[in-house]
Amino acid sequence: MEDIKPLIEALKTKLKQALILWAEGFREACCLHRVIVLCRRSKKLMIRTGQCFLLNGFIFLGSLFVLNSVVIPTLQWILPDHYSQTSCEAMSEFHGVFKFYSFLRGFLIQLFYVFWFYPLYVFSFILSNLWYNDIATHGFAAMGRSGPSTVKSLKQNDTLTSDSKVHAARPAGLGGIMIGIGEQVYSLLLLTFFFFEVYATGFIPYIGKALNFVLLSWMYAYYCFEYKWNFTEWGLEKRLDFFETNWAFFAGFGSPCVLAIFFFPPLVGYGFMAVLFPLFVLTATGTEAEQVISTQRRRFTGAQLGKVPVFYAADTLLMRVLSLFPSESRERTQDNKTL
Repeated sequence: MEDIKPLIEALKTKLKQALILWAEGFREACCLHRVIVLCRRSKKLMIRTGQCFLLNGFIFLGSLFVLNSVVIPTLQWILPDHYSQTSCEAMSEFHGVFKFYSFLRGFLIQLFYVFWFYPLYVFSFILSNLWYNDIATHGFAAMGRSGPSTVKSLKQNDTLTSDSKVHAARPAGLGGIMIGIGEQVYSLLLLTFFFFEVYATGFIPYIGKALNFVLLSWMYAYYCFEYKWNFTEWGLEKRLDFFETNWAFFAGFGSPCVLAIFFFPPLVGYGFMAVLFPLFVLTATGTEAEQVISTQRRRFTGAQLGKVPVFYAADTLLMRVLSLFPSESRERTQDNKTL
């Protein structure tokens, strides 16, 4: 019994550290006042952010509101399921008519989706992703940072991940560009497989929803910080190592993103996320995660949370898929991953 007490105390300390880091990540994500500060510094940033709100908030969500509040009630009135003043005998006589009305109403609503919402969704998805990159670029510039050479504070990560192996710097010239492209391709594939993993967890009984929430939090947190890591030229291995080592902080940072969409239908959730995501990208751009994590770690000297392999399943599945391709292309992808 005496041997168990130190283990219990160690677990309590780690749990406390994880909760504090989670709370710090949540607090950093909610520092949306940084968006106002950055928009006041950059007119281009304000315009791009306003365009995102106009397209996704006013047009997309507004169209959903019009559909549910105006179009569907109007069709329900014109093509009703039944008449309240109709007797039971008359109801049976008009059963076929009411059934036809129901079919016609559903058909007209589906036409609304096919010719408006689905094209608008695709258009919004493509254009928003282009705008997100512009927003991150203008936000980075509004903070007085024009590139990786000016971001000296990020070197503090070396002390945060001293237990990990040294990450090799990218070579200059064409070789470095090719490695960067290869990392971006591998990162895109990895996150795509991770998205499928997140989607699949939603079908697990009992714990599926909770697990889905945690994985979504990590996914959105990674998306938010990826723009910043691109500007600071963090290699893929360094990003994944830092992310998985500080999993509690990033779970907290991604939680507000997920809370905004978790309880809504898919299209409504997408609309809200498309409006809020650039705000969280700007918040991540202005967050000194390395300093925040380092400050909290100093309070728990000798108690390390340990690394959680967040992307292990997605990475393993991706490597299995890549193994189906010719060995030369697979080796080139593996080289891009490890450099």
